[in-house]
Amino acid sequence: MSQKIKDIININDSNNFNITLKHHVIFWLVYFLFTTFRWGSYFNDYEYAFKTTLLGFSIHMTLCYFNIYYLMPKFIYTRKYIIYSMALIASLFFMLILKFNLTFFLVSNNVWPEGPEVTSTLTLNYAIEMMLGELYVVAFVAAIKVTFDWIREHKRLVDMERLQLETELRLLRTQVSPHFFFNTLNNIYSLTIEKSDKAPKIILKLSELMRYLLYDTKQERQSLTKEIICLQNYLDLERIRYGDQLKINMNISGEIEDKEIAPMLLLAFIENAFKHGANKNVGEVNIDIDFNVIENFLHFRVSNPIATEKNYNAIETLQGGIGIGNVKKRLELGYDEGEYYLDINNDGKEYIVNLKIKV
Repeated sequence: MSQKIKDIININDSNNFNITLKHHVIFWLVYFLFTTFRWGSYFNDYEYAFKTTLLGFSIHMTLCYFNIYYLMPKFIYTRKYIIYSMALIASLFFMLILKFNLTFFLVSNNVWPEGPEVTSTLTLNYAIEMMLGELYVVAFVAAIKVTFDWIREHKRLVDMERLQLETELRLLRTQVSPHFFFNTLNNIYSLTIEKSDKAPKIILKLSELMRYLLYDTKQERQSLTKEIICLQNYLDLERIRYGDQLKINMNISGEIEDKEIAPMLLLAFIENAFKHGANKNVGEVNIDIDFNVIENFLHFRVSNPIATEKNYNAIETLQGGIGIGNVKKRLELGYDEGEYYLDINNDGKEYIVNLKIKV
């Protein structure tokens, strides 16, 4: 699995949380204690600070929850900003009246001890100051709510992106087998038409490949050794089909043990060499395949002669079919930038693929 997909999954794991009742209790408890000690220190009267904070506390909570769970979903999320502003101001004014009366009758006749003078009536300055104070608390809680909503929405989008990437990568991987079997069955068909004795051997080799494809290619990464064995089985199929007409030079160097690669990734390049090389030429065909492991990278090279048929389009060879397009997409999704380098070249005589990939 590529690092980009792993990062997405890690983000999902780290953001897999919900705001519970415990979080609400902790938040308001911290807020209550902070406000009590703040005003208790300011007035040097902690009993008074406790009473006023307790009174204002219920008003803060009511207004904040009314805003984030009713006003915002009903008006902000539906883009009715003017109605929202009017409803919020009306709510602030209602809470102002309630706070003034509760303070006056339950705590002290001086409802604004921190004000410039003794206040026992509902003045404009008191109203503005109290509404701004309430608005501060409402805005602070709303900011927390918006932040968590954004995180939740981001997580949802990331989940969708991860699912899309995994689905696309899985689909590309599953396309390899039908594409491969289609070509191989075509080979068997042509041999049966010719009533060739090679057909049974090809069917036996094909069954071995089918067993590998069905049971050993479901992982994101497969042993490089097993992949090479799979490729050798495929080459054996082609040797049976072409006989002495086909010359395959296969070289393996470097430490291939304990190395892993995306399954069935290299087969498309070798298939392509036969599709646009051996199938299009008459006479002896040489295909060179090199595996060279240097540190944590596999240097893979396959070359085949360009077809000599007049009606054969060399541009078609360079671009490849579904197999090459599939590989390019799998490399893009399954590996990060810097973990692979692919070069497909047509020099006029040979079709050459060079792939450097992390293993």
